[in-house]
Amino acid sequence: MANSNDLPVLADGPVAAGANPTAMGCDDEPVEVLSDLLENARNGEYGFRTCAKELPAGSSQRQALNQRASQYHEVCDELAELIRRHGGLPAEGGTTGAAIHRGWVHVKGAIGANSELSILEECERGEEAAVVRCLEAMERNLPPDVRDLIARQAAAAQESHDRIRKLCDQARTGGRSKA
Repeated sequence: MANSNDLPVLADGPVAAGANPTAMGCDDEPVEVLSDLLENARNGEYGFRTCAKELPAGSSQRQALNQRASQYHEVCDELAELIRRHGGLPAEGGTTGAAIHRGWVHVKGAIGANSELSILEECERGEEAAVVRCLEAMERNLPPDVRDLIARQAAAAQESHDRIRKLCDQARTGGRSKA
């Protein structure tokens, strides 16, 4: 049964993020973990788009950051679907703290304090945190479909982290390869 917003409806109504999902008939732990990962994936998407805007148009670094933002967008869709499948209602948006951080990145860029390297380092730190968050989530008691998505998300974040680290190294050396 669906409501006018096409959201899943349980006996007591849809389960909003942050609500007590067990009391409303959904899978408590998977919804909690997935909701946390969704919020952080949205932060990742918004953060990568913000950082990409601070880089020169047409640069390979800007293209790489926009590509990662698009990957995060796809992950958000998958996470939201899994939350619904497990009886929850996906929250909208990311965190306030991340929004403030994105604003700071933009301000630094506007006054010329954001170098290509500092932007890439922010992205590298974000991906490192995403890997840690996924690994911590994998320690929870989760059903196979949730574990599979988290494992894929962790692998993508690690791959992105490694790629961004190489971009950081290139920025540090001015594009010269290390001997």
